[in-house]
Formats: sequence, structure tokens, C-alpha cells
Amino acid sequence: MHGRPRKPSKPEDEAASAAKAQKLRALQSQFLHNHQNNIYTKEAVELSAKLLEINPESYTAWNYRKLAVEHYLSLTHSDSNPESLNSIFQEELTVAENALRQNFKSYGAWYHRKWVLSKGHSSVNLELRLLDKFQKADSRNFHAWNYRRFVAPLMNRSEEDELKYTEDMICNNFSNYSAWHNRSVLLSNLLKKKADGFLLKEKVLPEEYEFVHQALFTDPDDQSGWFYHLWLLDQTVKVDSPLLVSSWPAHGYDLMLLGDSCPSSPFTSFHSDSGTFPLVLYFNQAVEGVNSSTVSVDCELNTIKDLIWKPLSANNSQTAQVWVTQLNFIDVEPKAYPVEVSLGHSQGIISSSGFHYNHSRFAFRVCVQPVENGSAKRLGGDVMLWSDEKFHIYDAHSQESSPVISLDQLSIQNNHETTASEWRTEAIAKEIDHFRELLSLINCKIGKLTLARLLMAHDTMICPSNKTHFKEVLELYGDLMKLEPSHVQYYKDEHSLVLLQQVTSSKESLLNHCFHYRNLTSSHIGNPICLRLNNLSLSRVGSFDKLLWVQMLDLSHNELQSIEGLEAMQLLSCLNLSNNVLCSFTALEPLRSLKSLKVLNISHNEIGAHSIDTTRYLCSSPVSHSAGSEWNPGEIINADTDVKSYWEAYFILKDLNLTQLDIVGNAISDEKFKSFLIKILHALKWLDGERLH
Repeated sequence: MHGRPRKPSKPEDEAASAAKAQKLRALQSQFLHNHQNNIYTKEAVELSAKLLEINPESYTAWNYRKLAVEHYLSLTHSDSNPESLNSIFQEELTVAENALRQNFKSYGAWYHRKWVLSKGHSSVNLELRLLDKFQKADSRNFHAWNYRRFVAPLMNRSEEDELKYTEDMICNNFSNYSAWHNRSVLLSNLLKKKADGFLLKEKVLPEEYEFVHQALFTDPDDQSGWFYHLWLLDQTVKVDSPLLVSSWPAHGYDLMLLGDSCPSSPFTSFHSDSGTFPLVLYFNQAVEGVNSSTVSVDCELNTIKDLIWKPLSANNSQTAQVWVTQLNFIDVEPKAYPVEVSLGHSQGIISSSGFHYNHSRFAFRVCVQPVENGSAKRLGGDVMLWSDEKFHIYDAHSQESSPVISLDQLSIQNNHETTASEWRTEAIAKEIDHFRELLSLINCKIGKLTLARLLMAHDTMICPSNKTHFKEVLELYGDLMKLEPSHVQYYKDEHSLVLLQQVTSSKESLLNHCFHYRNLTSSHIGNPICLRLNNLSLSRVGSFDKLLWVQMLDLSHNELQSIEGLEAMQLLSCLNLSNNVLCSFTALEPLRSLKSLKVLNISHNEIGAHSIDTTRYLCSSPVSHSAGSEWNPGEIINADTDVKSYWEAYFILKDLNLTQLDIVGNAISDEKFKSFLIKILHALKWLDGERLH
């Protein structure tokens, strides 16, 4: 274990082990007989204690002792015989302590001791003395630290005293992970309740940076302090109250509905022949409580009252970073309709950490035009090809409107946060200087990783036009991929996210990836810009808050294993995921939320090539992932053989209105599967480039 060679067992050791096993089996047999027959005599309870001293991990034995205590309590009147009551609980504490001496990492023993003390009949005065013994044996024992957090309030020990204790333990051993973790828990509580001396983060956190520097710069190879530094960085960067970072439509946006394609840019207009479009809210953190009472959408039409908001969450929870509803402009008078969206006018939008959203507003305009007879050409008439010759670069100097309108983020910041950001930026800048100095002296992998995180945090907090660290951060992750091959996938993912932030950081960089598709005619999507992010070696996608306007997206020839987060892009009509490493239909689960999707290319991936769906972590089963979690079991039980064979594909694709699908080049793609697709996708016109009849 932990790299230590296993010593060969001696004959006398094997004999002792066999004797112990025989004794344990006899004890277990008698114990189970007592437990099954509800026997709580003194002898039976003592036998359970002997069993636990040999095997502290016998959860059944701990539960038996709880039942025995409850049995004795039912026979004892606490008012008339307090000594007997105390004796019962003291015996349980003794049994738990003896078990812990055998294995001081026994979950069952620690939980039983907590249960006894929670009854309120035992003294806690000796608990810290017991903890000191175990923490001297192993100062990083997280069981003991967890128990200490339970006992300290019972002893009326202040969190300030406990914080000082963690400092003493850390100074004694910089490598004490549990002490660093306990310090973060205590500081979080003190800052949250604004205790004396902990009112302002700008005073407390810089002092903590200085404290952790002693560990990091004394022994850079020890990772415990680095984890605490990462926690400090998160506390420095994050804003407590949730913010709305972007929306679609954005503030000042003009939408054109029920009209033909026109020469104005799709960045400032949206063409739809359905009369409906999504309203998307993108927050900086997951929130709950987005509904018609906390978000008002004001327009002269009655059709957009009492809207139903849906969280775009992978696990089907009611907490999500992205929320969407549908606005209906069907059968209305052709004219311009101003729409104003107000959030947080009544409390109810709350982050997972319990902070309320502040009030904000944004507005846009919906221009409804009549449809000319015969003008609507729906997508699906002609096959769409993703070859390079089909695209031409977007002309930034044309008469079309600039995409900068849709890229402006809807940032909500109150005056306090604006002021507070000054100390945040200053603290991060100081840390950057410290780690540049450290890396000038030694080649430290975790130092490079921390510097990359600091540089990105610094860029996030300042004006986008001043972001100058992308190149350096990408080089740092490139170095880390070479230095630490065992963690190359993590560094690839981080490299991909930074690269996408660079692409979306400015109008100029984004326009380098914007193309027009030649001869695409569809009133459903007008003549949209295609964002081409192909051939970038991306292993992960992000920056979705900047891409809510995108209707055509090319992510081909990358290294994507999942498309998590893509569900935020509610306008997507055409998506190219060909030539990636997608291993299963489970990896495509975000597509279920994209109701506008018409064209999908998932050709030349690895779907069907793996017997185990690693996206589900366990195995390919309807109960191990959110895909299909809302299903009716009878839907599968009573389904035909094809649905049972391809149930993942069924649940991902069945509600999509695809007109074109490419799946060639996957292991699953055979004639039987193609017949199945034709049966469930009723709007499908093109399959693998061939027109269906």
C-alpha cells in the first residue's frame, strides 16, 4: 500500500490469522442469533462488544448496540435513576473507544460515539483529550478532525480558538491536509457570519495568503498548502451574490420574426417562421427560484404572461446556471414590440450558497413582419455540407451590422462589488508576482498550474480589452502536458477552456472564426453566421455565455469526449461534431434541450465501439445517469426490440426534429441502426448524405 512492498507472511502469522478468523466466525454466528431474536441480555450485549473490538467495521453490531440502548432506556426512568442512565451511555463510549484503539479510522466507531453524545446524557469534557491521543498517532486523520468539528460546539469552544488550533497544527507539520481543510471550514463560517475580526475579506484573505506562503515556499513539493491556496483564490475571485452575466436576447437586441431573410446581420436580428423564440438567462452560478413571480417580462401582448421557466440542468434538478422560457408572438399584428425583462424585483432567486439575486433589468425589441406566400423555405430541402469550400469568411467591413451587440455581456454589479474588486485585483496581482519569483528559482509543476489560474483570475476581474495573459497561460498548460503526462487530460481540458476564452474575448478574435454558408436559404434561420471552431484540438467546450447567439456551430476535428454545457445554446439549428472521440449517445445528452436543432453531424466518432459507457461511470444502464431518468418504465418494457437495443439513442434523439443526420464512421452505424433512426425521426430527410424517400 502506498508503494510499500508487501512482506511475505510467516507460518506463525498465518496460524494466528486463521485462529482469529475462526474466533470471529463463532462470535458473528452467536451475535446474529441474538440480533435476529431481539435478545438484549447483559451477556448478549457484551458479546457484541467483543465482536466490535475484533472487527470495528461491523455496522450491524453498532446498530444492534443502538437498539440495545433504546431497549434499556425504555426500562429505565431517567428522573428516578440518573446514575443508571449515565452508566448505559458511558459503556457505549468505552466500547467505541476500544474499537478506535483497534482502528482509529473506523467510520462505525466514530459515528456511534457521535450518536451517544447527541443524546445529551454524557460529559464531553474528556473528548478533546481523547482526540489529542488519536491526532498524535496520526495528525491528518480526517475522522478525528470531523469529530472535533462536532465536539467543539458541544464544549462551547469558539471558532476563533479552533482556528488558532489549526494554526498550531500546521506550524508543527505543513503537510497536514486535514488541518488546512479545517481552517478553510472555520474561516468560511467566520466570514459568513461576519464575526469580530472577520468582517471584511479584504483584511482577512491577504493575511491568509501570507500564512500559506510560509508552507509553499518552504517546501514547494508538498501539495497540502497548494490546495489551501486554491481555496483562497476561489474566495478572492468569487462574488457572493449571483449575477446575470449574459442573456439572449441581449439588451438592445432586435429580433425579426415571421419575415424573410434580409440584408441586416443575424447578429442584430433573428429570423423565425414559427412565431416563438427562447428567452435565455445565463447566471455566473447555479440558482433556483426563477419563475414568473421573480422574473417579469413586460410587453403589450397577453401571450407572454405566466411564463414557464425551465432549468437547463444535466441532473434534472431545479438549480441551474442557465434558465430558458419560450416567448410566443403567433398571430399578432405586424409591428415592433418593446419587451422589458425585470429580475429580482421580488426575492426568490437564490444561489446554492444561500445568497439572493439583486434587482436588474434589460430590454430588447421584437419586430414582427408578415410572411409572403411561398417565401418560406424550410431547412431540409437541400443537404448541408460542412466542407471548407462551402464557407466564406465573414466580412467585417461589409454593410452588415457588427456582432459586438450580441457579445456585450449583461453584467450586474452593485457599488459594493465594484469597490471590493479593487482589493481583489490587487491581491491577485501580488500573488502573480510571488509565483513568478518562485518559478524563476525552481521548476515547480503545481507552481505553474497556480500561476496559470492566477493569470486567468486576474483577466476575469479586469476590463476585457486589457486581457493580455492568454498566450502565457496557454504556454503554461502546454508545458504542464509535457511535464506531467499522467494528468495530461486535465491540462488539455483547461487549455481548451482558455483557448475558447481567448477566441470569445474580443470582436476581432471572434470574427476570425465567423463564416457565411454559401447558398443556405431557410426562413427558419435566415442567413446566419457559422462559428467554426474546428481543428483546434479542443477536448472540452466552454464560454457558452458568449455564444448564446450562435445558430450554426462547427466543432469538428477536435478531441471532444462530451459536449457538457452546450444546452445553453438554444438557437442552434446546425451542429457539426464529426471527427471527435465521442464514445456514446450519453455524451450527447445536452442535445435533448436543443429544440431548434435541424442538422446534426456526429460522423466518425467512437459511438458503439465501447462495451462500457464511461460517460455513465458504472455501466450502460437506465438508472446510472440522468438520460432517461424521467422515463416511464413501461415505455421500455412494452417497446419493440429495436428501442430496447438502442434505448440511449432513443432517449437522446426521439424528441428532436432533425431533418439531416450524419452518423457514418461510428461502430454503431449499420443498416439495422439506420432503419431504427428512420423510424423514430419522423422529420428526417437526409441520412449520411443520402435523401430518404
